[in-house]
Amino acid sequence: MSKKNDTGKEGEAVACSWLREHGYTILQTNWRFHRYELDIVATNGRELVVVEVKTRAENYLVPPEQSVGLSKIRRIAAAADAYVQKYKVALPVRFDLISLTQKGPACTVSEHIKDAFLAPVNG
Repeated sequence: MSKKNDTGKEGEAVACSWLREHGYTILQTNWRFHRYELDIVATNGRELVVVEVKTRAENYLVPPEQSVGLSKIRRIAAAADAYVQKYKVALPVRFDLISLTQKGPACTVSEHIKDAFLAPVNG
């Protein structure tokens, strides 16, 4: 596995731990729908929370939260819609972003952005 993949997996594990510590229940990680993937699917008891995780080295050029463009948002929304249909989820869906910074061997949560984006209306 490449260093980038290792960093991403470590970031997702740290994000899952952080979410659990803050009262979320993790339902799925790395859930796939065709070529699309949801990093973390969780619930806070009131909402289904789809979390995109972005991990960067401490000397990054583009902030993690700015690396999620419209095409990525469309893929996440399509996968979330498939998840809701497959599991017959009756909760409202919220899209969050957790950005992490890797300093040496350790990853830490830099920011948790609730309602980071809305699903596009025209898919």
